[in-house]
Amino acid sequence: MGDMTNSDFYSKNQRNESSHGGEFGCTMEELRSLMELRGTEAVVKIKETYGDTEAICRRLKTSPVEGLPGTAPDLEKRKQIFGQNFIPPKKPKTFLQLVWEALQDVTLIILEIAAIISLGLSFYHPPGESNEGCATAQGGAEDEGEAEAGWIEGAAILLSVICVVLVTAFNDWSKEKQFRGLQSRIEQEQKFTVVRASQVVQIPVAEIVVGDIAQIKYGDLLPADGLFIQGNDLKIDESSLTGESDQVRKSVDKDPMLLSGTHVMEGSGRMVVTAVGVNSQTGIIFTLLGAGGEEEEKKDKKAADGAAGSNAADSANASLVNGKMQDGTVDASQSKAKQQDGAAAMEMQPLKSAEGGDADDKKKANMHKKEKSVLQGKLTKLAVQIGKAGLVMSAITVIILVLYFTVDTFVVNKKPWLPECTPVYVQYFVKFFIIGVTVLVVAVPEGLPLAVTISLAYSVKKMMKDNNLVRHLDACETMGNATAICSDKTGTLTTNRMTVVQAYVGDVHYKEIPDPSSINVKTMELLVNAIAINSAYTTKILPPEKEGALPRQVGNKTECGLLGFVLDLKQDYEPVRSQMPEEKLYKVYTFNSVRKSMSTVIKLPDESFRMYSKGASEIVLKKCCKILNGSGEPRVFRPRDRDEMVKKVIEPMACDGLRTICVAYRDFPSSPEPDWDNENDILNDLTCICVVGIEDPVRPEVPEAIRKCQRAGITVRMVTGDNINTARAIAIKCGIIHPGEDFLCLEGKEFNRRIRNEKGEIEQERIDKIWPKLRVLARSSPTDKHTLVKGIIDSTHTEQRQVVAVTGDGTNDGPALKKADVGFAMGIAGTDVAKEASDIILTDDNFSSIVKAVMWGRNVYDSISKFLQFQLTVNVVAVIVAFTGACITQDSPLKAVQMLWVNLIMDTFASLALATEPPTETLLLRKPYGRNKPLISRTMMKNILGHAVYQLTLIFTLLFVGEKMFQIDSGRNAPLHSPPSEHYTIIFNTFVMMQLFNEINARKIHGERNVFDGIFRNPIFCTIVLGTFAIQIVIVQFGGKPFSCSPLQLDQWMWCIFIGLGELVWGQVIATIPTSRLKFLKEAGRLTQKEEIPEEELNEDVEEIDHAERELRRGQILWFRGLNRIQTQIEVVNTFKSGASFQGALRRQSSVTSQSQDVANLSSPSRVSLSNALSSPTSLPPAAAGQG
Repeated sequence: MGDMTNSDFYSKNQRNESSHGGEFGCTMEELRSLMELRGTEAVVKIKETYGDTEAICRRLKTSPVEGLPGTAPDLEKRKQIFGQNFIPPKKPKTFLQLVWEALQDVTLIILEIAAIISLGLSFYHPPGESNEGCATAQGGAEDEGEAEAGWIEGAAILLSVICVVLVTAFNDWSKEKQFRGLQSRIEQEQKFTVVRASQVVQIPVAEIVVGDIAQIKYGDLLPADGLFIQGNDLKIDESSLTGESDQVRKSVDKDPMLLSGTHVMEGSGRMVVTAVGVNSQTGIIFTLLGAGGEEEEKKDKKAADGAAGSNAADSANASLVNGKMQDGTVDASQSKAKQQDGAAAMEMQPLKSAEGGDADDKKKANMHKKEKSVLQGKLTKLAVQIGKAGLVMSAITVIILVLYFTVDTFVVNKKPWLPECTPVYVQYFVKFFIIGVTVLVVAVPEGLPLAVTISLAYSVKKMMKDNNLVRHLDACETMGNATAICSDKTGTLTTNRMTVVQAYVGDVHYKEIPDPSSINVKTMELLVNAIAINSAYTTKILPPEKEGALPRQVGNKTECGLLGFVLDLKQDYEPVRSQMPEEKLYKVYTFNSVRKSMSTVIKLPDESFRMYSKGASEIVLKKCCKILNGSGEPRVFRPRDRDEMVKKVIEPMACDGLRTICVAYRDFPSSPEPDWDNENDILNDLTCICVVGIEDPVRPEVPEAIRKCQRAGITVRMVTGDNINTARAIAIKCGIIHPGEDFLCLEGKEFNRRIRNEKGEIEQERIDKIWPKLRVLARSSPTDKHTLVKGIIDSTHTEQRQVVAVTGDGTNDGPALKKADVGFAMGIAGTDVAKEASDIILTDDNFSSIVKAVMWGRNVYDSISKFLQFQLTVNVVAVIVAFTGACITQDSPLKAVQMLWVNLIMDTFASLALATEPPTETLLLRKPYGRNKPLISRTMMKNILGHAVYQLTLIFTLLFVGEKMFQIDSGRNAPLHSPPSEHYTIIFNTFVMMQLFNEINARKIHGERNVFDGIFRNPIFCTIVLGTFAIQIVIVQFGGKPFSCSPLQLDQWMWCIFIGLGELVWGQVIATIPTSRLKFLKEAGRLTQKEEIPEEELNEDVEEIDHAERELRRGQILWFRGLNRIQTQIEVVNTFKSGASFQGALRRQSSVTSQSQDVANLSSPSRVSLSNALSSPTSLPPAAAGQG
């Protein structure tokens, strides 16, 4: 069924629906058309057609309180009539498509052309060969063996091309397969809470059916369309569907429509599911895409090429779109979605030009692809440098050969040019051309793309075992360059198992859990009610799964800690909850990052109201004017009592690393009923019941992991919403700060005060003064986190640009995760939104897995350097040998086929051998490389040139005096039609032996002495070296004419191996020369400062203004915005795990400031003033940070 295209799937559902329509009170069509309405229209329609949402529930045969009965036949019937909650995935690329993509490589195309020319010529025997009058330059004529086996050369080149293409395609294919497996794993793991037969159960998203009653809460990504039936304070971010970034308040009487693929930003509630799978709003869009994609593809090919990158944030978003990890480069043919985006971008052009010409030109100039990863940038640059050098060499070779031939023939020997000789001369020239192409082929490292792919794919596979689920391939390598990690505290550095360990109740500070008998009965009753009722009912403590294990905490961990406290006091919260079910709660103020507290209002039997409140102690205590004393009576609680309590109770708790929570209540009269919307008045005049200290112990392996990071030159910073004393205590336990060091611990407020100027705008210079010493940022809002990350990334304060990794789990961490170079989301505790914004998912939520990621990242970089060092030595030597050989003896000592064996097989095998070296702890002992460190360091350059000198010396010695040393016939200027000579075979064999032993030298790139260190830990390496050796024996002894080899005796073999072994000795000699003396060595493949500023940085200003202008003309542009967000929807649907495209938390408010900004401001690259003016508290709506 997975293979059915969307449209088949769709029509099948249509047919089912028409036959069964009568069994339920409404058909799928009716529900679908209902879900397409918004807001008041929808409310009117529900009233007119059905009466109310309860009536719809009745028609769907479900109960708002008890849910579906959950019997198998009923669920089956619903699936048949209304469809399943499953969207058939887009077909993956076929193997042939991948082969075609791999063939587009430039080097491969050059090789293919050369091979075809060579093949064609080998079958073409021109007339006039017998004509003696035509000149033959000495040694230049092919011997008869080569003439017969002429086709072999071309065939061998083609064969090698086929090898490379198949390997690349297979790699991509397995990557895609792996990724799909991973997606389906993620999908199966994603569960959603529904009510069935009065039981709250978690079921896989795909099992949800129409009529289910689903419980929704903060951080959820809605898996299906539905109607809101009951709940409180529900706010939804619908930007993934509408492009409207403001949060939408949902209520039963004003706007009950909940759509799939949107995010719950605040509150909680229940909805009845009305459309699933391809019939939900997201599904409909997806179906349109599935049908429209093919035709679009053809006509958009050209348009999209220019436009694909037009929206930087979106193209970054789309890099996951078609279920294939793209290695950071955005290629127009890679995904249909991107063409859709391209189309949208093209359609938007005229709109903008009507409004602001400046922005328009700027935009066009700035259409660019997503910023390449550091490694890719360096590699591209290096490949270009090598390619140019190779071209020059091959051109010189051809010119010299042609000149030599013409001068020799027509000037020295004074031969006339006879018409009948023309074909012969042409054949000579073609032969020279082929020698030239061979030089070029050898010069270009084809193995490079392969080495990179193998290395990354291998690392990603292995990182899975280390609990790192990599979503974007290049994140793996970027991580190796990380210089800073901004980590959350809860759940990452700590175990996220909250337990109450201290309490202040009835004027007594208990250092451990108090004896229940010591607490007044009235106080106890209030306490139990306050905790049981004023917490999400989805939060529970369940009995342990295994005997002797700890009880399982389900839901919000802080609330679990409080419920655990109730159980420790030998009380039970269940009866309280069953007496006061969720439907009866009068009003709930849910927790959000602005309130930092949660309150629930209930109606008491005598019609009066009582509100229970809990939250961060310093915030709730400020609102208390009474406190319960030892006998359970409220007494006055003045500000000075509060200060004393902070000093005596709260600070000591916080200094023990405890999180302090205050529980309070307030009674209201029944009449006049208070104005519940006036929060400030309601949440005041509270009576404090107790203050508890909750401990969240540090994970045992974290201090060691942090020590490793610090040793590796990575600064760890803790960004938390906790109180500063708690944060500092935990930071000391983790080893983030060491007493006596010079560091800063700031609270969010203080941080904001220091980084803003008088106008409240953020200034980069001010951030630069703070971040180098900042270690702990406490009581921080999500915006602060984003500001800090952006500030560190944009800083030019240090000579290396900082590469920042961020961990996050909450919905509000999205913008920071997106902004960071590498975003880590928590696999267990993380919300869907966070996972969608991240690059790597930590499947065990553990900080020490990040250290593993750093190790793997550095390993990728080193593997590629090792491969380069080896590869370039081969190239330098082969090119020089071919070049000088051709110029001096008119015939390269290494034949084309031999060259290809050396080049391709050694390339492909070496890339496998060197790219699969496992990482070692020693990688963590050096500082990060950073962006402007060249790929080929001085040490490596020294190694390359040093080994090249050794190899060239020996090869030329053998070439010119080898026949005397071995008492054999000289292979130079051999007469025509002679069989392959032993002389040239020895040269070829020695060359290969030297490469083999040099491969062992290449295992170390930092000038280490012991090159055998850990060689047996890498079985692939050993296998390849031995395998290459075995094949070489076969080629030499039995290769014969095709390989131009003649069999060698044992003593000659011994000499070849002995010369090869000399490589290892010579390696030690090179290691002795201090690199510092060799100032003249140039480095290669470095990113200069200029290329360093990614265009995105310059482009974002334009984005900012651009959005503003679009906000102004919202109506017209909504449509295009919707199109523009299509990628996001595809992701949403593809994985049901995706999120709104976080266009950066601050973009949204740009309308406020940017209108007043002068357009001229655009051209200046410093965006600081602009974007940061937006994040000043005044212009930020309450939970702004999570949107975007």
